[in-house]
Amino acid sequence: MEMKVYFPGKKRVYADYKGFTIETDQPESGGGDDSAPAPFDLFIASIGTCAGIFMLGFMQKRDIPTDGSGVTLRAHRDPESGLIGRIELDLHLPPEFPDKYRDAVINAVELCTVKRHLHQPPAFEVKTIPAK
Repeated sequence: MEMKVYFPGKKRVYADYKGFTIETDQPESGGGDDSAPAPFDLFIASIGTCAGIFMLGFMQKRDIPTDGSGVTLRAHRDPESGLIGRIELDLHLPPEFPDKYRDAVINAVELCTVKRHLHQPPAFEVKTIPAK
């Protein structure tokens, strides 16, 4: 797995990955143009969308209608560290969602790969490479 990250101008940072260009920018308050989500916004979005794909897969596997379903994520900062200290995920289920699956869908969302990586974070190795 390889991703190429580059700087197209101002505070923008883009990443080319699997044929997609992921654009980020900083908000105006951070010196950017607010033209795209900030990198941290994408981190939070990856948690919410990962939870969503696990929830969606659970429902589709059981032929449960997904209309009106979704996830609301709320991230709460720790006032002392300034870092996210708690994340709430509200799973919005359709009215016809079977009661017998309520705990099971939570268990499915708990398997989100992004969330699991937070419990077992990878080691980071940062090095410099001379420009060509």
